[in-house]
Amino acid sequence: MRHIPSVSERKEVLKKLLKNIIIHEEEILDALHKDFRKPRFESVISETAYIISDLKNTIKNLDSWAKPKRVLPSILNFPSSDYIYSEPYGKVLIIGPWNYPFQLAIAPLIAAIAAGNSVTLKPSELTPYTSALVSKIVRETFDVRQALVVTGDYTISQDLLQKRWDYIFFTGSVPVGKIVAKAAAEHLTPVTLELGGKNPCIIDETANLPLAAKRIVWGKFFNGGQTCIAPDYLLVHYRIKQRLIHHIIKEIEAALGENPQESEDLARIINLKNWRRQISLIENQNIIYGGQHDEETLYLAPTLVDEPFLESALMQEEIFGPILPIRSYERKEDIGKTVNQYEKPLSLYVFSEDKSFIKEVLDKYTFGGGCVNDTLIHFANKRLPFGGVGHSGIGAYHGKLGFDTFSHKKSVIKKPNWIDIPLRYAPYQGKLKLIKRILNWI
Repeated sequence: MRHIPSVSERKEVLKKLLKNIIIHEEEILDALHKDFRKPRFESVISETAYIISDLKNTIKNLDSWAKPKRVLPSILNFPSSDYIYSEPYGKVLIIGPWNYPFQLAIAPLIAAIAAGNSVTLKPSELTPYTSALVSKIVRETFDVRQALVVTGDYTISQDLLQKRWDYIFFTGSVPVGKIVAKAAAEHLTPVTLELGGKNPCIIDETANLPLAAKRIVWGKFFNGGQTCIAPDYLLVHYRIKQRLIHHIIKEIEAALGENPQESEDLARIINLKNWRRQISLIENQNIIYGGQHDEETLYLAPTLVDEPFLESALMQEEIFGPILPIRSYERKEDIGKTVNQYEKPLSLYVFSEDKSFIKEVLDKYTFGGGCVNDTLIHFANKRLPFGGVGHSGIGAYHGKLGFDTFSHKKSVIKKPNWIDIPLRYAPYQGKLKLIKRILNWI
């Protein structure tokens, strides 16, 4: 019989994890810089500080989250007390990505442990320094029966997926997500798939262009553009396109200088394979800004591409780098012709002061999450679900939703013995009209 750790035991080990992460924070920041020159500021707000906040929030609220929830009973079961119990699935496999290699490995681990599961964590082999540190922290914090880290290349992930798990949590690309889903289906294993897609960013004539440009530049080039919820392309009203481009260039240079290669605030492409892919995406394109690159340091400048064809690789694939295609539209109907070319995106952004236009966009298009007049920031609110829809993902997490994701919701009715109403028992003769009246009433 498996041991399910008590809530107090879970809180104690999460407190230990919090302590160890704080102790190792400087090492984590150094590891992220070694892996792909991630700026320290970005590492703090999107990796260590985020996880520290998540841990504190989980520890604070875990008693409440884990407590059986009493719900109103049905009159058909009168008298009764009805509850929803949260119980762990059991053995959980978490496969983490390389783009936020600390946060996106540890955040689901926190939620799974909080829900009472045991965890096998496979971090990305593309960020060896960070993954080694994740392994070290997990070893220092957990008994191996609670959590362990398995390192190695994609063949290790393949081997792990052949085993039977009670739950699988994967963050990564759509093609690999399909492989994970197929492997999980062999055992009818439930999954959460955090994937990606072509995230549109729509800017109409009424937008505050200087502020929109600042927020677009921040969201697009944060983490070197290697963010699953980054704006993937702009759809700009043709009348304001040139002005917006002017402001975007101005904001890039304000943030990163006239030569971003010298800036400490721009992460590098994760490896040579991905760098070469990025370079191939801008070949034969109309580059209106940037495009400079250096293979030795895996550098690619923030790059603006004007009016790429929808059939080009740049507009067919998720970019996942510091390249921003800009397409214009004339009528509202033109927006749909582009957005509907793709599967449902993980995120959508709209910049406008026109409330009716904003409502129309939000009502018309399905997406995982997004912002009005900003980018990325919906990720930071633990009370909002984070996840995709369709090809951009299955399931969601963050905050209590993370605890719920890794918890089976078990329904329990507690029935007293002091009375037993005979209506439900055979013989049924003479009871049909009464039961119909009761059912119609409820």
